[in-house]
Amino acid sequence: MPTLFRFLATLAILGGLVFAGMFALATFVQPTPREMSVTIPSAKLQPPGR
Repeated sequence: MPTLFRFLATLAILGGLVFAGMFALATFVQPTPREMSVTIPSAKLQPPGR
């Protein structure tokens, strides 16, 4: 049983570290907005069958 408890504790600690890292990234990193342009081929704009 001590081995199972140690394994579960290790998984809990690793999960907590992953969660803390994601929380820190979501809180402290600010995205930089920029303009985006996408070229659409004219064949995509034509209705099918014409």
